[in-house]
Amino acid sequence: MRKLARQLQNSEDQKFSLPSVDDDRPMDINEQEELVRSLEKMHAQQSHQWKSVFAALLFCYSAFLLYSIYQQTFFPWELRYHAYFMEYVDSWMIITSDWLAVLVCSMSIMGLFSDSKGHRKWLWFSCFLALVLAIFWVYHLLRLPKFRWDVIWLPLGPLCGAGVCVYVDHVLSESSEEVRKLRSYMYAFKAG
Repeated sequence: MRKLARQLQNSEDQKFSLPSVDDDRPMDINEQEELVRSLEKMHAQQSHQWKSVFAALLFCYSAFLLYSIYQQTFFPWELRYHAYFMEYVDSWMIITSDWLAVLVCSMSIMGLFSDSKGHRKWLWFSCFLALVLAIFWVYHLLRLPKFRWDVIWLPLGPLCGAGVCVYVDHVLSESSEEVRKLRSYMYAFKAG
C-alpha cells in the first residue's frame, strides 16, 4: 500500500514539475518542414470541412426554394408566405425571385469550391444579386397593409447566405496566408 501511495504521489508531483529537458533548442530544417506540412494539411482539411458545412446549408435552402417554386407553379398562393403577396405581386414574379435565390445559392457554392483565382467573383456576384433580391422583397413587404415579420427570411435568407460565404472564404484565405508566411519564416539551422 505504501509503495502504491508513493508511486501515486510521484506521478502527481510530475504533473506539476517543470521539464528538465532543454526545449529551447532550435528546430532543424526537417522538423520545420514536417511542422509546416502538418499545418498545411490540417488547414486544407479544416477548410474543406467548413466549406462543405456552409455549402450543405445553402444546398438545403436551395432545395426548400425549389419546393417553393414547385408549389407556386402548380398550386399558386397555397403557401402562406406567398399568399401574403397575392394582391400585390404576380405569381411569375414570385417564381422568378425564388429562381434567383436558387441562383444566388448556387453561385455562392461555386465560389466556395472553385480553385481558380476568380472564385471571389462568384461570391461577390452572388452578394450583389442577393442584395437586388432583398430590395425586391423588402419593397413588397413594405407594401403590405401589415408588416409580416414571419417572412423576413425572404429578403434576408439569400443575402445572409451569400454574405456568410464571403466571410468564410475571407477567414480561410487569411489563415492560408498565415500558413504561407510560416513557410517563408523557415530558417536553416546547422547543428554544431
